[in-house]
Amino acid sequence: MVEIIPAILPKSLADLKAHLERIRGVSRKVQIDLVGGGVFTWNRSWPYRDRASFTRMLTEEKELPYWTEFDIEVDLMVKGAKDIALTFVGLHAARAVVHAQLPGALEAARALSEYDDDGRPFSIGVGVALSAHAALDELRPFHPLIDFVQVMGIDHIGRQGEPPDPHHHATELVVQLRKRFPELTIQVDGGVSLKTARALAKAGANRLVAGSAIFGSADPKTAYQALYTEANG
Repeated sequence: MVEIIPAILPKSLADLKAHLERIRGVSRKVQIDLVGGGVFTWNRSWPYRDRASFTRMLTEEKELPYWTEFDIEVDLMVKGAKDIALTFVGLHAARAVVHAQLPGALEAARALSEYDDDGRPFSIGVGVALSAHAALDELRPFHPLIDFVQVMGIDHIGRQGEPPDPHHHATELVVQLRKRFPELTIQVDGGVSLKTARALAKAGANRLVAGSAIFGSADPKTAYQALYTEANG
């Protein structure tokens, strides 16, 4: 079974809540894209925009919205991944993705894999993101620390609605990863649509992360189901 994970690139806390409400009851898993200016793109998402709401969350609410209804994953396209990852885990994020090519990624993955909540072991899902052009050796230092790999299906990271890599490098990387690591959970983020879902699944992807393909639709729930059906056809 190939899972479909809706991805949200929130402009504000209110925007995040609105997106979550649109898929309540459809998908348990959801990804929140965290984009800090100057990393991959000058685009910024919440909490790098609307900082006041994030400060209130840390001091008053102390949890992500709807965290009991969703298995929330944060995709860390930011500097200082370790600190922001641990902050979001403290807000009840269940998984975090660090990008292998960013400084401090290995340190962040190690901290997440060793995360301890008030002295009680608390398992956090740890993923590492590889660019579509990455070599398999880039995974080697992360492999003992992670639960899954995320292959980026687009060249311009940090924005939604980007076209998939026209040369199918992401698909080829998924094939190589599946061959080398038969039991590895592999998800693809970026460029996922009805046109690409089946090919990515056949290449060996277990999860497909989709933003504009779901939330760009007037009916995200129907779009989600269509992607699920196509990927598992």
